[in-house]
Amino acid sequence: MKDAIPKPRWWHKLIQKAAATPFGSWLLANNLHRIDRPFLHLSGGRTSLTSFLSGLPVVVLTATGAKSGKPRTMPLAAIFDEEKVILIASYLGKHRHPGWYYNLKANPKARLKIVGKERGYIAREAQGEERERYWAQAVQLYHGYEIYRMKAGNRRIPVMVLSPEE
Repeated sequence: MKDAIPKPRWWHKLIQKAAATPFGSWLLANNLHRIDRPFLHLSGGRTSLTSFLSGLPVVVLTATGAKSGKPRTMPLAAIFDEEKVILIASYLGKHRHPGWYYNLKANPKARLKIVGKERGYIAREAQGEERERYWAQAVQLYHGYEIYRMKAGNRRIPVMVLSPEE
């Protein structure tokens, strides 16, 4: 998983600060995933524009749609804890959870592509002390998560833990 963490670049913190602004989060929410998908496809899932620009590790989640039952694929920033992958359902501070969160809650079996390698995982929502520990790691990785928490109002941002299938 260490190879999924981009090499630090001078512009990463600058891009992260811009992304945490209201305009930056709107721009990202409405455009970056559309740009990331072809970038990931062209690189065979080895790198994303988000990783290059921000320095955040990105995985490609494929989960079964909660309503449709069809595969849904989305690039997401991730945190690594040994073999576990942590996903923050911040939805850039919107007042509702992202669709991928509902998909994982309804169908916990998922696939992650990390640096071009795909593997099966089982998702669960972190609770209590574990959630707080992962949340602190997320904020340390990207300060924008704390801004998104404030923007989300009464919505508690879920933290999802994906463990490799046995």
